[in-house]
Amino acid sequence: MSKPSPTSPTDSPDSTCSTELAALASHAAKACEWRLTDLFQQDASRVSRFTLEAAGLCLDVSKNHVNDETIRLLTAFAQTRGIERWRDAIFQGERINQTEQRAALHTALRLPASATLTVEGEELVAKHQRELDRMQAFAERVREGDWKGYSGEQITDIVNIGIGGSDLGPMMTVAALRAYAHPQLRFHFLSNVDGHATVATLGQLNPATTLFIVASKSFTTQETMLNAHAARRWFLQHAEEKYLSQHFVAVSTNTAVVQAFGIATDNMFPFRDWVGGRFSIWSSIGLALMVAIGSTHFRAFLSGGYAMDEHFRHAPLNTNMPVILGLVAFWYREFFKTSSQLIAPYHEDLRHFPAYLQQLEMESNGKCVTRDGKPASMKTSPVIWGSSGTNNQHAYFQMLHQGSDLIPVDFLGVLKPQHHLIDQQRALLANCFAQAEALMNGVQDASLPPHRIFPGNRPSSMLLMDQLTPASLGALIALYEHKTFVLGVLWDINSFDQWGVELGKTLALRILAELEDVEETHQQHDSSTNALIARARAALKNS
Repeated sequence: MSKPSPTSPTDSPDSTCSTELAALASHAAKACEWRLTDLFQQDASRVSRFTLEAAGLCLDVSKNHVNDETIRLLTAFAQTRGIERWRDAIFQGERINQTEQRAALHTALRLPASATLTVEGEELVAKHQRELDRMQAFAERVREGDWKGYSGEQITDIVNIGIGGSDLGPMMTVAALRAYAHPQLRFHFLSNVDGHATVATLGQLNPATTLFIVASKSFTTQETMLNAHAARRWFLQHAEEKYLSQHFVAVSTNTAVVQAFGIATDNMFPFRDWVGGRFSIWSSIGLALMVAIGSTHFRAFLSGGYAMDEHFRHAPLNTNMPVILGLVAFWYREFFKTSSQLIAPYHEDLRHFPAYLQQLEMESNGKCVTRDGKPASMKTSPVIWGSSGTNNQHAYFQMLHQGSDLIPVDFLGVLKPQHHLIDQQRALLANCFAQAEALMNGVQDASLPPHRIFPGNRPSSMLLMDQLTPASLGALIALYEHKTFVLGVLWDINSFDQWGVELGKTLALRILAELEDVEETHQQHDSSTNALIARARAALKNS
């Protein structure tokens, strides 16, 4: 971490990229007139040239408004932005998160045990392997029934209490790897500060057989700790305080507060400040996942992420899957003026993946200033959204096909199912492939009424894996992490801070104090907010 960033004062992106951007803009003016169907008719080898394979994944970007020249120009622009130097910097542990003077070393958590990585004199791999061993010992005790509750019964339910990446990561991955989960353990995820969620979750549980994982680095996160203390009070209605340590463990670094809560420090699993929440599933935040699928599968999950890391580090830019995915996303956002990106996984176990990417991409790249604090000259993160399978076709695909907005789609398909209903798997894949084809081809038939016309020429990428395994899921997550990082470099923004998350939370604490004080009148806000507070105080006073 000796250097704060790989960009020097004489290497300003604004001064070196104008030529490449102008060339891209000129090229885009022509590309906007292309029809995708014509590109296929003109080039018999198009599919093979625009299909990439890496780490068990296959990416087909041929149904996008790109040709060889597009990729050449986009790659040249990325090079002027310093993509290769920034890529080296992230893996070497440089402080690329300059607003917080931190590295972004989530990739170190995926390194194999035989690797070494020394940053500021500290060897990171061996230390992380020891933490994985601690997680493994805990997970196996729970999985084998050796971890008992206060009544001597085995644990049957695991409740992960967290927010943001401490919730979305474990929730998404446990659901995605359901086929590998322990058959006698049930998993629940509690994140929303809304007490309705808390009551609904606790109402399903037996305190004697429930284990809570409280995930908060500081152990002060408002939503997480409100839920954790509610769970603690619920537990103490059924058992003595001395049994808390058998039913609560912590993913945190705040030893004093964890102990005060009643959790034994032996049951505390830390993670480092260079692991951002949305990149933290590879760390002790993944404890619920390791309990669910076991240490062997968890390590395979890490290996899948590492395989994508190696591809990202060493593949040429024009055949580099995360780079190409990022370049295509940048191409549409900047030159086709798209404002959203749809993620459509055709696998029910990936139903939480779009929500996971919402945090990953929008929290990372939803910025309006560059690394040096200047106003961003380009539009940054689009809205990320989506849902799973054929359900989405009956919800919003009407808009994709005939709406007024151009919305690029990433289709995610899994070829082999983990069930025996092969007829349904064929139907699922048929729908996935047909939607991409229909978006591209449309229907232009002069004999049809206008409402039966589909303009077509709408872009999509198809990302396939052979089967949804721990390794392929790890590769998939790492792919989108690196895509997000590539976009941050192209936009010249810091993808690893999240100051925008804090403002509303800070103001919420002030309003909370006013809602708790039901006697005094406060006029510290705008008239609308004051009226809302007054109405809420009146309602809560009688609750």
